[in-house]
This record gives sequence, structure tokens and C-alpha cells, in this order.
Amino acid sequence: MRLHRSIQTLLTTGVTLAASVGLAVVGGSVAHAATPLPSHVFAPYFEAWTGDSPATLAAQSGDKYLTMAFIQTATKGSCTPYWNGDTGLPIASASFGADIAKIRANGGDVIPSFGGYTADNTGTEIADGCTDVNAVAAAYESVITTYDASRIDLDTEDNSLTNTAGIDRRNKAIKLVEDWAAANGRSVQFSYTLPTTTGGLAASGLAVLKNAVTNNARIDVVNQMTFDYYDGATHNMATDAENASTGLYNQLAKLYPAKSAAQLWSSIGITEMAGIDDYGAAETFSTADATAVTNWATAKGISTLSFWALQRDNGGCVGTAGSDSCSGISQGTWDFSHIMAPFSGGSGPVTDDFSLADSPAAGSVVQGSGTTATLNTAVTAGTAQNIALTVTGAPAGVTATVNPTSVTAGTNATLTVSTTAATAPGSYPLTVTGTAASGTHTTTYTLTVTGSGGGGSGLVNGGLETGSLTPWTCQSGGAVVSTPVHSGAHALQAAATASQTGECDQAVTLKPNTAYTLTGWVQGSYAFIGVSGGATASTWTSAAGWTKLSVPFTTGATGAVTVYLHGWYSQGNVFGDDFSIA
Repeated sequence: MRLHRSIQTLLTTGVTLAASVGLAVVGGSVAHAATPLPSHVFAPYFEAWTGDSPATLAAQSGDKYLTMAFIQTATKGSCTPYWNGDTGLPIASASFGADIAKIRANGGDVIPSFGGYTADNTGTEIADGCTDVNAVAAAYESVITTYDASRIDLDTEDNSLTNTAGIDRRNKAIKLVEDWAAANGRSVQFSYTLPTTTGGLAASGLAVLKNAVTNNARIDVVNQMTFDYYDGATHNMATDAENASTGLYNQLAKLYPAKSAAQLWSSIGITEMAGIDDYGAAETFSTADATAVTNWATAKGISTLSFWALQRDNGGCVGTAGSDSCSGISQGTWDFSHIMAPFSGGSGPVTDDFSLADSPAAGSVVQGSGTTATLNTAVTAGTAQNIALTVTGAPAGVTATVNPTSVTAGTNATLTVSTTAATAPGSYPLTVTGTAASGTHTTTYTLTVTGSGGGGSGLVNGGLETGSLTPWTCQSGGAVVSTPVHSGAHALQAAATASQTGECDQAVTLKPNTAYTLTGWVQGSYAFIGVSGGATASTWTSAAGWTKLSVPFTTGATGAVTVYLHGWYSQGNVFGDDFSIA
């Protein structure tokens, strides 16, 4: 996560001389020391391990500033930093140097970030593993001079929050770098990115800051990760971010009693996770939340806004939690970026833009019937534009139309979907595209077609191979997972906790007054499958490996039943796969 040490030991004599007069060496040439970031900056995290070009995604999203994640060592105990701990990506101009130059040419900048969950959990966070404070400081300096960076972010979580020796080394290294920067006429900031509760930092995060005070290390920004609370509560993510920031403000006021209210607020950062975070649907940060948090942060004078991560800013996996490549909610590509980017100072003239979303984002119909959804548009920047709306992806037997086909941003349209009696049961993603002068945005509506009750099984997505929960619905923490699986690439997870069984349900319509058998493969402690509603039957097992369960039942007069998977209180997650009714 961080590095520092006397620059003379790392650089050549010529480079050292340049540094001594306040210049930076970038790609072998001398450059002026970095321009400070705006006082209020939006800088979403960019996942550097993906192979994507940060300059390309910055240009596509309109995000001028990025937080580049993560820098760590290749092995535990090493003092040599690399991007992602990959020895093929050293701290050198050959690693992202050209991209960073393009970003700066477009009026932006990057914030290199050390650490991250993986590094903190494997001992490859540099201050945790490298026991030489000077070497840690030198590593920080090497990143600053190589990339002409004006801020270093230190993402400190998991085991790094309990490694007291690492915490002390990190803050001592920060102090060394700050003294070096002052002596060389440089402007260098340090930010700590820390997990938070809805009421402010937990004791472990606060201890990091107290140690910084003890070591006279100046921390310019305390950036809270206002997501992954894992507290089992119901969350309004925008309100929780505001409450967490207020709690942090009160904590900082005690740590830094000489600071004014404006100075305290301007040392706070907020990082969200776009869409559904790792915990699950109970912690979903929506585009509406993004608007609320941006407006609140602007009013309070917050220093930094961010989200994890730029590659997630699209709606390509509705219903999926914690994906690296999509938000899990229905949204247009770059919606979060377009909402939050104006927070940055010096972001240039506002251009027209809009958002597009569907409500609901999914629906289930019986063969031969139909449904509707509302297509919501909104102005996210500039003035309202005319938007042309189209829908694609309808399979054989499905008709999808939009009315009207053209709207002014800020008004709505209706998506109408109809099926025939011959439409094959299954889940089908329909893509709605909005096209305006400023560009296009898309949103996905997931249509599920079930059997008509004429004797078919009615059960849809029994193997979870669509990669989406639809039409299953689960209590908090329920999700589609890629491991463990019984067959194929996906399975169903039910998250049992002290307060819930984690039940996942699917409503199906079968032939009335008819005998059926539900089968499914399960794994975990106290894994139940069964039916309720028009029939009642269940069975369970506790098994470390996959076990097939069968549940005979007879439907009632309507043929409607609810199929379920659940665990038991406090027994942990259970998994199900390959459900069928015959």
C-alpha cells in the first residue's frame, strides 16, 4: 500500500539531482512537480489488474480523475512495489505511463492507491510486510516521482487494521515522505481509505488515525468505504453515507481540535460501490443514491467522492452482487460517472447527458400473456434532449415495443411485452437503447416466461445458468454463485443467519390436482427444499458434498405452488442446483 525511503538510494545521480530541485522524472525525462488535485474531486477506482486502458475508460466515461488500484508487493515481506503485485508491471513509465499522460492531457489526473483487500489479507501490503520504514518511504517516493503523483491513497482494511507494527511503519513512512516533499518544494497529499460503520469509523480505523497523529503524519483525506457494512440491517445507502460522514466529522473534530468545521469537512472522502455490493441486495447503491450523495457532499464541502469501480459502471448483470465488471442493477453505461463527475473542480463545461432505467427491471409471465414496465429517463447534465427509444433481444414468440418511441429527457415511456402460447419457457434479456445527440445509454429488462399450467414443470432457471436470480427471489445475501456448483457454471446460494433462514423462492404454476416430484441438489448444513402455498412438502439434509433431494407433492385447485431452498438459523450458507419438477 505505501512506500517511502530516501530517494537517493532508488534513483540515479541525475534523477536525484532533479528531485533535489523539486522536479520529477517521468519516463527518463525531467518534469515539473505535480499539479495539486482540485479541492473537491471525483475519482472513481480503476481496477488496474483487468488489462483495460485507464485513459480509454476515462475518455469513454467522462471521468477526468481516477484512483488507480492497487500497488502491492509480489511476495510477503518484500519491499519492492508492483502494480497488482505483478512483477511484469513495475513502478516504471512503461506501466501505465502513457495512459496517465493522456489523462493529464485531457485535464485530469490519477491517484495511485496502495493496498486493497487482497494485499491486506496476504501480507503483500508493503508496510505490513516490509519491516524497513525507509524502504517503505522510498517506495512511496518512487511512485510519486515516476508518475508525478500529487496524492497517494492507502487502502487499509482487513488484517492491516490489526497489524499494529505495519500501521506504525506506514505512518512513520508518510512522515518521511512529507518531510522529503517539503524539502523539495513538492505538493504531496496522503489519503487513508478505511472501512466504516454507519456511525463513523470503527475503533480499528480510528486507531490508524490516532497513530498518524502520534507520528506527526499529516493525513489530508480520510476516505470511508460506505458499503459492505455486513450488519444484517436494512440500508438506505445515501442516508448511511451521510450518517457515516457525520460520525467521522465528529471523530476528526476530537483528533484535530484546532481545525475549523470547513477544514474537517474538506478532509473527508466517500467511496461507494456502484449497484449491489458484496453483501447483497440489502446494500444497493442506486443512481438516485448517487445524485443524493453528490448533492450532499457538495453542500458539505467534502473533499473526495469515489466509487468501486469504473469497470462496474454498467447494467450488464442485473441481480448479481459484488461483480467486478457490472453493477448488478438496471442502469445505462456510465450513469454513475455522469452523475458524480460534476463534483470535481475544474471539470470543464457541462455537456448535455441523460440516464435511462426500467422499473421494474424484470418480470415473469405465463406463456400467452404479457406485461409492461416503465422506462424512466432523467437529465443528468446540461439541458433536456430528445431521446429515441428502441428495444432489441426479443426471442421467437415474444413481441416487445416502446411507446412513445421518442421522449424528452425527464419524461417516461412504456415497454410492453407480449408472448404466445408457443413461447419457450426461459429467461430473456431485452435491451432498451436510448439515443440522443450526446450519445446512447442502455438498460436491460429481464423477461421470464413460465409454463401455462398445461402439465409443464413451470420451473424456470432451475440450474441458475442464466447467471441471474430471476425469477428466484431471496432473503438478504441470497445470490447466484460460481462455486460451489453441482453442474454447469452457476448455483443458488441461500444465506442463513442468526435472524433468517435465507429462503429463496420461485412461484410456479402447474396442472391442478396433480402429483409431482420436486428434485434438487443441495450442499450445506441443514439445507431444505420444498413447496408451499397450493401444496406443502419438504425435506432436508446436512452434507458437505452435493446431495440429491426429492419432494413428492400434489397440487391444489389452482396448481400454484412456491418452490423454495433455505438453510437454518445460524447454520451458514446453503447451496442448491439443478432444480426440476416432474
